[in-house]
Amino acid sequence: MTIVGLVRDFDADRGWGVLDAPETPGGCWVHFSAIAAPGYRTLAPGQRVWFHAEAPGQDGFAYRATKVWSDGPAEPPDREPDRDAPGAYTSYVTITYDDPPTGPGAAG
Repeated sequence: MTIVGLVRDFDADRGWGVLDAPETPGGCWVHFSAIAAPGYRTLAPGQRVWFHAEAPGQDGFAYRATKVWSDGPAEPPDREPDRDAPGAYTSYVTITYDDPPTGPGAAG
């Protein structure tokens, strides 16, 4: 379900804030990673937003936003996580396992 609400507060330095809507009494915690927007993701107090939320919430709030956008009631296209992040950082992990020992005396 899409909820329409207002940004109560957003701390860009910490990357999180609170959204208010009748469907999320007490407020809805939001992290910058849930904002569906290109580039630097932040929200402004008083800004009207559309969002999806889930319970249980986080940090004392009963609800946590899973997706937030501010460009109208139409559902924005899903995006790959961090696909719109600038090329200044990228992270990869490769895990390689040795072949297990075989033959006499091998654990197993």
